Amino acid sequence: MAFTDYLETKLLAHTFSATAYTSPATVYVALYTVAPTDSTTGTEVTGGDYVRKAAAFTTTGNEATNSAAIEYPTATADYGTVVAVAVLDASTGGNMLAFASLAVSKTISTGDVLRIPAGDLDITLD
Repeated sequence: MAFTDYLETKLLAHTFSATAYTSPATVYVALYTVAPTDSTTGTEVTGGDYVRKAAAFTTTGNEATNSAAIEYPTATADYGTVVAVAVLDASTGGNMLAFASLAVSKTISTGDVLRIPAGDLDITLD
């Protein structure tokens, strides 16, 4: 996953300018039908009982990995084709922290449940 400009700025200022950054108590994983980039917010899924899901991460070395499965509610309407995910600091609105395109896009239709198994969402710093 790539860090957003927002998070890069916060971490640089925290590390090198002694400007405090408080990490969010809870982070949320969002699904996108148009992938976000450093300069665009992408298109987040809406409708069909979609909600961002809270996620817990375990950090080891230079990698954070989701420590439990992230499961979305059963879709009550088509989400479309999910092409990317992002981690945000709020259940609605908020700031995007990191984003990535999926290795394989997934079409979510009415009645489908999207599940990200534990250990499948990795955020790495090099």
